[in-house]
Amino acid sequence: MTGTFLYKGIKFVSNVHTEESLNYAENEFAVQDDDIFNITYPKSGTNWMIEILNLIKYKGNAELSNQVPIYVRSPWYEIANSREQIAALTRPRIITSHLAHQLFAKSFFKSKAKIVYTMRNPKDIFVSSYHFSKIMNFYKDPTSFQDDLENFLQGNELFGSWFDHVKGWMQMKDDSRFFYITYEELLQDLRGCVVRICKFLEQDLDDAAIDSVVKHSTFKVMKDNKMANWSTVPSEVMDHSKGSIMRKGVSGDWKNHFTVAQSEYFDTFYKDQMKDFNVKLFWEDN
Repeated sequence: MTGTFLYKGIKFVSNVHTEESLNYAENEFAVQDDDIFNITYPKSGTNWMIEILNLIKYKGNAELSNQVPIYVRSPWYEIANSREQIAALTRPRIITSHLAHQLFAKSFFKSKAKIVYTMRNPKDIFVSSYHFSKIMNFYKDPTSFQDDLENFLQGNELFGSWFDHVKGWMQMKDDSRFFYITYEELLQDLRGCVVRICKFLEQDLDDAAIDSVVKHSTFKVMKDNKMANWSTVPSEVMDHSKGSIMRKGVSGDWKNHFTVAQSEYFDTFYKDQMKDFNVKLFWEDN
């Protein structure tokens, strides 16, 4: 695994990020009023939302989705080598980020730019991260499920604590520039979610265009699309022999991994962390 470092108390991967790239992202990045930010805690549906937002941008035309890798279409603006990719984007730019609210571009808060924030059941995030770490060469290999679970709950993870990330960003829930949705809602009613996102972005798509957005952002189509499934990533970054970034595309897979005791332990920790959080999230009590 590549080394890690702390930036303002949050863990990042050396080489992928640098102090300079994070400082630039926070303090120098120039947000444009028509920018659309796709923000997630890792493994919450990031790539899915990139695909949806790009398809909406092009009114359902999937040409670009089939020609340009997903991580080039909507690069992570905080990573060290993203500036050229950002500069090449056509407006409105669709920009991805995993940054916590307190580290986000200061210029955003004085802009008219919009944020789509996607959340997911943290148990499923943990399981997805556990498998993802096996194929990404800049992650350390999983040690034990229990140890990694403890690290996740304590926030000893890349990009910090899931709890802090969600609570930080959801402070903006009543801001007209901020739209939040869950992975589970996307699974349950993708078309309805696309319609809601279009309304938020003030994009007037006809039924045929919406149908095309939905068709090309389904798990099966994305898994078979080399520009969406990360199969073009060099082998020194991702070991494709160990798995795929497009693993299952389901909710509730945590039930196949957690013991009863681990699930109860997680639930107790979750309730304590979220006790003052006044938003009912989709997976709670489900």
